Amino acid sequence: MTDAQPPDEDPHRAVRRWLWFVFFSIAVMVALGGVTRLTGSGLSMVEWRPLMGTLPPMSEAEWQRVFELYQRSPQYQQVNTWMRLNDFQRIFFWEYVHRLFGRLIGLLVFVPWLYFVLLRRLSGRLAWRVFGALVLGGMQGVLGWVMVRSGLVDEPAVSHFRLAAHLLLAFLVAQYILWLILDLRPAMPGSEDGPADVRVRSALVALLVLTVVQIGFGALMAGKRAGWFALTFPDMNGHYLPGPFFPHADVLRSALNEPLAIHYLHRLLAWLLLLVVGAFTLWVLKRGGPVRLLRSVRILAGAALVQFTLGALTVILHIPTGLAVAHQLGGLALLSALVASLHAALGLGGSFVQEGKLSEGEISPRRR
Repeated sequence: MTDAQPPDEDPHRAVRRWLWFVFFSIAVMVALGGVTRLTGSGLSMVEWRPLMGTLPPMSEAEWQRVFELYQRSPQYQQVNTWMRLNDFQRIFFWEYVHRLFGRLIGLLVFVPWLYFVLLRRLSGRLAWRVFGALVLGGMQGVLGWVMVRSGLVDEPAVSHFRLAAHLLLAFLVAQYILWLILDLRPAMPGSEDGPADVRVRSALVALLVLTVVQIGFGALMAGKRAGWFALTFPDMNGHYLPGPFFPHADVLRSALNEPLAIHYLHRLLAWLLLLVVGAFTLWVLKRGGPVRLLRSVRILAGAALVQFTLGALTVILHIPTGLAVAHQLGGLALLSALVASLHAALGLGGSFVQEGKLSEGEISPRRR
């Protein structure tokens, strides 16, 4: 009899669970950002104190100080002059929670990362790849302040382009984490999953680009509050053709700046994405492929249908906060399903080898 323990068949289980927790924490952060935007709370904190701003105002004098700072901002002077201190505290709450949660995610990444490095559960290239998530998160915090700063100068509204960049970077960080999780999955027992046909991979890349563009237009809609300009579906204020929504000869200018044009393009892309995802799903399921790819593609089809439905209901029901936030999270879920599908189509997966050897999840020259 021997006391030897069997080798751990899944040495990265603890790391994956931690990264899943980080991923869903980012989803919560995205939801908090949506609530902050929809409640008009994003410009309530006019100071950026990334290290010392963890605690909220703790006294009446401190509350009065931050309220007086807000009273000098364009949002108060042009929109919220009716506010008293208790009104200000309500909008301050959402922005404060949003920023505080961002700091907590930073700790949630750094402290366990350091712990796993010290235990040598993370080392070499893998450790640096995971650390890259912390760098991206720091960039997201800086970009968030740059976005807020754009609404504290002349007009009480953030730049819709900066808002789009802020949201897209949050989605990028989440997908970066998801890709790491998928790289660390153990190989499926008895599965011979390898790369899918090049046409499937190319189609997924095209779908990924289309989805990112669609999410970008969704962010532009949020920045311009374009959803409020057309609250009918499937028509837009009785129109189906784009003519009434593009007032400028410069179509690109209208597409990026006019609320109705942005809204029209967002809907058009939604229809296109739904149809293309549906056709792609039927094609892949009919021709077959790796097990993980087929599973991911089914989830992708469901996510596309749910997201489309959420978008339509958000408009029809006049943009209730809960439904609008669910629609934003639906975009994250759809993008995640696409990334998982692409990862499977590339034949990646299996255990990650830290010392630079070719892992089961990497594509060898013979399999390319």
